[in-house]
Amino acid sequence: MTSAHPQDVPSVDLHAHLGVPAVDALIEGEPGLARQRRIDAAAQGPASMAVNMEQIGSLGPRLTDLDLRLEAMDRGGVDIQAVSAVPLPHSWAERDLAERIAALSNETVAEFCAKRPDRLVPIGTVSLQYPDLAVDQLREAVTSFGVRGVQISTAAAPGVELDDPSLAEFWQAAEELGAAVLIHPWGCSLGPRLGAYYLFNTVGNPVETALALSRIAFSGLLERRPGLRIWAAHGGGYLPSYLVRADHAWHVRPDARTTAEPPSAQLRRMWVDSLVYEPHQLRHLVDVMGPTQVTLGSDYPFDMGVDNPVERLLAAGFDAATVAAVRGGNAQRLLGPLPGFPSEPTGGIR
Repeated sequence: MTSAHPQDVPSVDLHAHLGVPAVDALIEGEPGLARQRRIDAAAQGPASMAVNMEQIGSLGPRLTDLDLRLEAMDRGGVDIQAVSAVPLPHSWAERDLAERIAALSNETVAEFCAKRPDRLVPIGTVSLQYPDLAVDQLREAVTSFGVRGVQISTAAAPGVELDDPSLAEFWQAAEELGAAVLIHPWGCSLGPRLGAYYLFNTVGNPVETALALSRIAFSGLLERRPGLRIWAAHGGGYLPSYLVRADHAWHVRPDARTTAEPPSAQLRRMWVDSLVYEPHQLRHLVDVMGPTQVTLGSDYPFDMGVDNPVERLLAAGFDAATVAAVRGGNAQRLLGPLPGFPSEPTGGIR
């Protein structure tokens, strides 16, 4: 462990989104999009859909305007932001359209971040429903657009989980390229059971994330690919809060004893963000994950996010080394060299 003053480490928000109107225009009128909207409407329920529609107008500028984003970052004490497209599902898209969606999204995100490369870092998109295409898109995004990683959903496609053997080459390419893979949910496969009270998000998102990370953990992916850099939004969903149950199953059931080390050890090879709202919950998350595996996350500019991730980190009462690590040092270990950091990763804990 090394010492570092928290204020000497730039603050890095790993969880922030950009609207891509060009993609919206590209897919408008597509039958697959219409089907996806019907699925989402049934899963969210009429009340939540009505609230979301009211919010679209106010969210629009914040999703696309650079000055508004920088002002929000400054107010929240965020020095650097990793920017990913709004995580709307496109697994319904046919191969040709999927290729165009990813290319247009990656170009847009990269161009937006290039306007302020000292403050913004691009995160790309791949079409994981076509694993061979996703490999090509990943390489292109890293080499041509300079992304530090790619954002994927909690499943490659309906019925295709992240531990599916068809994704082996994608995971291999991500490890070889040193590209982070950011897992972000969209709703939940429980469907209309969550169609009230915004359970689509408040229950659905953490359920989906917990399931995705559990499949990765029990599959042994990170034992086979120890160099993989996997990150998950919303504090890793429900999994860190009840990880002891997964470990118990690993110890007592042969069908769950699928790895050399228990699920808790697998999870601590991943990163998660700090978006768990309350100081006691953040302290628990760091205790479970370890101080080297948690990064800042705001979910800018959505209402389920927070506008003061640094303030919330400081409120948790961690020691200086942990604050420095979560504030920015862990993000540099995940994404690679970042603006304002020395050439060697910092953050107080290694």
